[in-house]
Amino acid sequence: MEYIYAALLVHSAGKTVDEESVKAVLSAAGIAVDDSRVKALIAALDGVDIEEAISKAAAAPVAVAAAGAAAPAAAAAEEAAAPEESKEEEEEDAMAGLGALFG
Repeated sequence: MEYIYAALLVHSAGKTVDEESVKAVLSAAGIAVDDSRVKALIAALDGVDIEEAISKAAAAPVAVAAAGAAAPAAAAAEEAAAPEESKEEEEEDAMAGLGALFG
């Protein structure tokens, strides 16, 4: 992950994301640089619009979080309704039991 973070840091600084700039950031952070990983990262980023990728990644968690939050909220609403129904059924059963005593 630190390699990706280094590339994002270079990009956010307005510099060209290349092997040398990524290596410089990693070295400055005290991370032992693996040249093959840097080369693989730069090759993977070739032709990628980083700003577009960031905007898509930023929008995806919001949509997932909204969908994820809706499901528990619906489940909580169902659970809240269920105890009320159970209480009513228990009261009816208790009343029926009392009626049998005085029959």
